[in-house]
Amino acid sequence: MKQNFRKLTSGDIPVLVDFYADWCGPCKMLAPILKQVKEELGDTIKIVKIDVDKNQSIASKYQVRGVPTMLLFKNNKQLWRQSGVLPKNEIINIITSYR
Repeated sequence: MKQNFRKLTSGDIPVLVDFYADWCGPCKMLAPILKQVKEELGDTIKIVKIDVDKNQSIASKYQVRGVPTMLLFKNNKQLWRQSGVLPKNEIINIITSYR
């Protein structure tokens, strides 16, 4: 997964990584919001969901201590990070500001 993760975040297109857990209530609230973000932004964004329980090494590398935590990457650089649920428009504004 580490190799794939680096490959995933290496492009010119921003990649929003959603660190989540199946048992997390707020994570379930964020999922449909991210779906709407993807529908609105289309191919200008990639959204990747990473289960922290199944990918502990990546969660640890990025010091994800709470879920949901979103990280935005472009060209393998972390541009932004936020824990918790945000409204759709706020997420879209953040992503578009880094295009």
